[in-house]
Amino acid sequence: MLVKELYLDCLLYEEATLAHYLYHLLKEKKLTLEDDSCNINLQLADHQKVREMITANVLGFHKVRIYSLKMSEKHFAFLFARSRGEAIQFFSTSFKKAPLNCHEYSLDFQLYRGKEVCSFRDMRKDFQAFPAIAGFFKREI
Repeated sequence: MLVKELYLDCLLYEEATLAHYLYHLLKEKKLTLEDDSCNINLQLADHQKVREMITANVLGFHKVRIYSLKMSEKHFAFLFARSRGEAIQFFSTSFKKAPLNCHEYSLDFQLYRGKEVCSFRDMRKDFQAFPAIAGFFKREI
């Protein structure tokens, strides 16, 4: 795998730490996009500079997760939020009650939306602001 492919994966899957390291090494010309990613040497990085870049969020990561919040025995709401606490607070404000539980799901979890299959990662692209309601689910038992 090339550094370019690894870097794009880091951006896509929000691997902020590795993305900042790669960005730093590329900027310092200690690495090129065409290098083999097996040859990456993170010891060449200035760890203090990378730490500062991560703290300043130079690459603009705003990690958003997906949470399932139980509304009743059979009803669930799926919310995009930056943290479990933010999801619970948004649910409580929106529905005027506390959720029965709150569980994080993988953004790569696939579900049917209409007649097509998509992941929560794909759905997240439809939203501009977070937290946000992704949808609802009714369990048939």
